[in-house]
Amino acid sequence: MAVPLKERNRAEHKRYKEDVEREGKSFFPYAIWHDTLMSLLVVAMIIGLACVWYYTADGTEAGILGPWYTDEADPGTIEFVPRPDWFFYFLFYLLRIFKWPESVFLGTVGIPTILLVLLIALPFYDRRPERRLGRRPVALVAAILVVISMGVLTWKGATAKEALGAEIIAAGTIGEWAETQGFTGNDTAVEGATLFAQSGCMNCHVYTGEGTANLGAPELTDVGASDRGIDFFKSYVANPAQYGNNVMISYAYLGDENLTKLATFLDASKGGK
Repeated sequence: MAVPLKERNRAEHKRYKEDVEREGKSFFPYAIWHDTLMSLLVVAMIIGLACVWYYTADGTEAGILGPWYTDEADPGTIEFVPRPDWFFYFLFYLLRIFKWPESVFLGTVGIPTILLVLLIALPFYDRRPERRLGRRPVALVAAILVVISMGVLTWKGATAKEALGAEIIAAGTIGEWAETQGFTGNDTAVEGATLFAQSGCMNCHVYTGEGTANLGAPELTDVGASDRGIDFFKSYVANPAQYGNNVMISYAYLGDENLTKLATFLDASKGGK
């Protein structure tokens, strides 16, 4: 006959008290004292490292742990690619796996939330007294899979490369675009392609396999095949909101001449040979 859960819990608690009196020490105050002491040691170590950093460095001159400060950030840069802290790399890489907008919510909110809820609820649905790993294959396999998955995603996120305009231009990719798309002799389109690489467009758009697809931005390799004309692309890039696109920023700050170059490039992008 099975023993009721309440009676089994009482028996285990009584045995725990007896074991403490016979072999060990109670959680309070002994274990709490150990945790407090360890916390103080960690705080002391952090303070010590801060002192080493402060007293071995001098302004921009790096000490043992780096300088006090570096050059001021340039708010107008188009070459900086923002990245999260390392412990969010796994979530950062999920954005590359799940496509916007159909499944990105599932990858960035749904799955992490489900896993967190399961972890928080663990003490409530796993009430077995058995704690030996050899007798808990499901929990062991689940823990291993979670660790491996987060480790791989963290590594992939840390090594992920973003397309930067300077790298695209230095590699001579603009010339390859012009040859493939057939606008080699069109100087305005070539200059527009350079602007396209320099202005951060490839942080959201893909062009002939280069760049990153973000926020549902379409691939632009054959955008000119729609035959909408230079005036349309110029108007769209200057004010995307008038066409219902509230995600893309306005590039009106580039000026009329540069907008014409960029629009000419887009209109010449008809998919290539």
